[in-house]
Amino acid sequence: MLKLKQRIKARKTGEQISSKSSAAAALLRITKDINDLKLPKTCSVNFPDPNNLFSFKLTITPDEGYYKKGSFVFDFQVPDNYPYDPPKVKCETEIYHPNIDSDGNICLNILREDWKPVLSIDSVVCGLQYLLLEPNPEDPLNKTAAEVFTMDEVTFAKNVKSVMRKARVGVAKAKQ
Repeated sequence: MLKLKQRIKARKTGEQISSKSSAAAALLRITKDINDLKLPKTCSVNFPDPNNLFSFKLTITPDEGYYKKGSFVFDFQVPDNYPYDPPKVKCETEIYHPNIDSDGNICLNILREDWKPVLSIDSVVCGLQYLLLEPNPEDPLNKTAAEVFTMDEVTFAKNVKSVMRKARVGVAKAKQ
């Protein structure tokens, strides 16, 4: 409780907290978040280095929607000042999606401006699952996919399946 009060006071006054105590607090929080994860059967987590909770992979295998039967790997890098800053998350699997670009960057508000320390890794997992179930063409990173989604959902669905089979969507759309 004392460390929390120190952190709150430091935030108000702009005082710097030692990176050692910040990293220790982040480790406590990420440990709690990992232990509290409630993963559905469509998700799994893998820790390439079991001694490093700050770096892990999440695999989502949707059982409905456009991405049904696909398997999508997301790389999580949790910063030392977590939960004050959100985890950095990238999609490692090639995907045709309005909210994920060809570099794997993800447009999810809780990974950016809407992040709050009360959110958790579980919140991010839920957000990623939701993006795979309900793509949002109103806030795109992949403008081509968003445009196709808005104008022709049948073609969008075909493009999604094509990319999931590792086929090309078309010269103009392959790069996303």
